[in-house]
Amino acid sequence: MSTAVDLATWDFASPEFQNDPYPVYAALRDQGPVTRIERPEFTSDWVTHYETVATVLRDERFFAVQVPEDMMAPGVPEAFRRLGELLSHMMLLENPPDHTRLRGLVNKAFTPRVVENLRPRIETIVAELIAAVHRNGRADVMPDLATPLPVAVIAELMGVPVTDLDRFKEWSDAIAVVLDGSIRGAGLPAAAQAGGELADYLRDLVRKRRVSPRDDLLSRLVQARERDDALSEQELIATAILILLAGHETTTNLIGNGVLALADHPAEWQKLCMEPECVPGAVEEVLRWDGPVQLTTRGVREPVELAGWRFEPGIEVNLSLAAAGRDSRQFPGAERFDVLRNPNRHLAFGHGGHFCLGAPLARLEAQVLFRALAERMPAFKVERAGVQRRPGLVLRGLQSLPIDF
Repeated sequence: MSTAVDLATWDFASPEFQNDPYPVYAALRDQGPVTRIERPEFTSDWVTHYETVATVLRDERFFAVQVPEDMMAPGVPEAFRRLGELLSHMMLLENPPDHTRLRGLVNKAFTPRVVENLRPRIETIVAELIAAVHRNGRADVMPDLATPLPVAVIAELMGVPVTDLDRFKEWSDAIAVVLDGSIRGAGLPAAAQAGGELADYLRDLVRKRRVSPRDDLLSRLVQARERDDALSEQELIATAILILLAGHETTTNLIGNGVLALADHPAEWQKLCMEPECVPGAVEEVLRWDGPVQLTTRGVREPVELAGWRFEPGIEVNLSLAAAGRDSRQFPGAERFDVLRNPNRHLAFGHGGHFCLGAPLARLEAQVLFRALAERMPAFKVERAGVQRRPGLVLRGLQSLPIDF
């Protein structure tokens, strides 16, 4: 399959790549653990072998890429500067010791017990969503199921009023361009404006929680302390935005990608319908097979020799989580979708110090929804003509996924 790909000219913005990037990733893997791609607009090292991706993610000689300095340079529009400041305080872009400190504080508010306590509420929301679409006999998985579930859950978890969910979703959609790495793209002005408005909105909520704490994550973040240390106002707002966005954007994509993968593999779907205990394994296989986060980026401070390759400072290191997920050296029969795959140590949530804090919540939401679909809609069919992908290199998801049942 990879022999048909010309790595010298492939275009990740092309419809072909957006629809199915995996032949390109297979071709990159065939080149070796690391491939340097040189273009007039950029030069980057692409890491595609599982073991090398995992090694880089836990190697402290590589660092999370920071916000471009020109976003906060003199003369830059105020909205861009404010967005840059917000991003610079997000754990996603922080490195030790700042990242270690922030993560320790947030861990105190985002505990496994907090997540597990959400199960009854998630089951209720899923039941309501399924009931609403079941009456119609058809649905679009994305707006009807995959989007409203994680939006409602993360908003309730954070303490965002239900009446503000529509505004929150609009802000989130605009800012998502930043999560996809398109920081210099055409959507940046809208992202900057949305980031400022969401930050102002959250500052108002934070002021209220300082005076009258509630049983929500925002209150716990306000109260989180470690040896007389606490989140600063900027860190608190940046962390809240990161949790709100990442907490639903990636889960929406996980659900959509999962429903489509199961529809494409009817024998595996039938296993779920016959044996609901297969659901957790199915979620893990979706994460490996067609994960919602395809790529993460690192920089290198000094030359590093690894896997027979010399990583050089100044050259971006792109870690392809998607390519690693189909590396047959780690996953026998990697091109086979198998809900019973065990072990399944994929890297969809990252690895090492930046492993995704929200992984347990994403898993729980997907498991509850897939189980409900298996029980209520075992014979669903995808209307192929209506399936649309969302463009993106870092985030992989669907715009629409109509089904008939």
